[in-house]
Amino acid sequence: MIALLYRDLQLAFRAGGGFGLGLAFFLIVVVLVPFAVGPQSELLARIAPGVLWIGALLACLLSLDRVLALDWEDGSLDLLATAPLPLEAIVTMKSCAHWITTALPLVVISPLLGVLLHLPGGGYLWLVISLLLGTPALSVIGTFGAALTVGLKRGGLLLSLLVLPLYVPTLIFGAEVARRGAAGLAVETPLLMLAGISAASLAVLPFASAAVLRINLR
Repeated sequence: MIALLYRDLQLAFRAGGGFGLGLAFFLIVVVLVPFAVGPQSELLARIAPGVLWIGALLACLLSLDRVLALDWEDGSLDLLATAPLPLEAIVTMKSCAHWITTALPLVVISPLLGVLLHLPGGGYLWLVISLLLGTPALSVIGTFGAALTVGLKRGGLLLSLLVLPLYVPTLIFGAEVARRGAAGLAVETPLLMLAGISAASLAVLPFASAAVLRINLR
């Protein structure tokens, strides 16, 4: 499993879908917001948690079509499906590789971008915590969507349409954790809901993704 994870990480960087693309998109979204809504510090501080979470969500969405597409194109996916390693474990490793190359750099850079949006001082820690808890769900859900659309020509748009509605609960509770943390309010309820979504996604969706892949590979 570690060898598979290392292989997927190498493929992600070689294909140009590593952390650079996601970070660049995240930065562009955050920089453009003040031009659209104005430079008022109070307004930017109020919308900062939601903007940062939307930027992170869309940045994660950019590289989803490459999670399984490269293995499908060169035939590696057929070999992986017949390997001794369960297909559920293979899908989990691919989700983990996507999280490491795309979501983790966003978590690291998010406090710096929070400064650009005048995020209140109390919100930085909760922003990072919410992203750490929520982004694994984004990667796992995205891998499920990639499994549904693998093999389809120009399936990127369909993948986005399938995945975005599933991302909404994570976005709502993740942004709410950051917003409440920035305002000094209690964060326990949205934090537990966010953790529950991630835990449920990690527990259920690898099996669903593996089942879909088995159907597509027949």
